[in-house]
Amino acid sequence: MAVFSFEDRKPQIDQRAYIFHNATIIGDVRILGEVWVGPGAVIRGDYGTVIIGSGTAVEDNVVIHARPGKTTTIGERVTLGHSAVIHTATIGDSAVIGMHSTITDFAEVGEWAVVAENALVKTGQKVEQGTIVGGVPSKFIKSVDDEYKKLWGEYKNKYISFCKRYRENLIEFHQ
Repeated sequence: MAVFSFEDRKPQIDQRAYIFHNATIIGDVRILGEVWVGPGAVIRGDYGTVIIGSGTAVEDNVVIHARPGKTTTIGERVTLGHSAVIHTATIGDSAVIGMHSTITDFAEVGEWAVVAENALVKTGQKVEQGTIVGGVPSKFIKSVDDEYKKLWGEYKNKYISFCKRYRENLIEFHQ
């Protein structure tokens, strides 16, 4: 894994987390327990701070950054879909950020909120807890129901289990 301190800014990574070998983590990045960081993800705390809560999945090619002196906060059990971009934003617990979505400066995504694939959450926009938004810019689609929470709870548990499973079973393959 490519983990770097930058000037006086050092990453803090819980030993229960799993960071894929070609993910990049720079500076003031705090990764709590059982966070899974996938291939190609880039998490930069070079002049801002990034905090990622326990049980979160940072899927392949996600980019997380923060403005100078500001913080990007990702809650617990969040799913950040492939190639999502999160910049100086706050993501609530159990939220789902769809593939290729962008969450921009000072936006807030509430607990159990869902941002659909390819959506744009604009600067300063607030996505209410338990709602699904989509589009460019994103707009309300519908509310999250209990069936959705149950299904995504199972997906989130799979990524949490990946931390241990990848550490114990991922072997580079040579033919």
